[in-house]
Amino acid sequence: MADNIGIVRDFIAAWSRLDADELVGYFTDDGTYHNMPAAPVSGRENVRKLIKSFLSTWTATQWDVVNIVAAGDVVIAERIDRTRLGPKSVDLPCCGVFEMQGGKIKVWRDYFDMGTYVKAVS
Repeated sequence: MADNIGIVRDFIAAWSRLDADELVGYFTDDGTYHNMPAAPVSGRENVRKLIKSFLSTWTATQWDVVNIVAAGDVVIAERIDRTRLGPKSVDLPCCGVFEMQGGKIKVWRDYFDMGTYVKAVS
């Protein structure tokens, strides 16, 4: 469990580098990213495309872990994602549920209020 927590912490920290190739490297080949409320995306290349679409408008991001716990291969990380899109910024409370497999992310479900994000960047 400690290793899984460390991997998820490293993944969260990696977002600040805005590098989709680095981020997708944390996933299994058939990994799934389910960014609520959108449909889930599976497969490393599809996850890469989704992450790149986010990063294309971001100029900076820092994700702060509020709480993180693990049970077996499941890690739950409560965060505040602080993201800048040029002159606009949003502090977005999130909760990510990570299902790990062999030191990689097999499934990531991220829960947040889309209205908070849209209001901040509109």
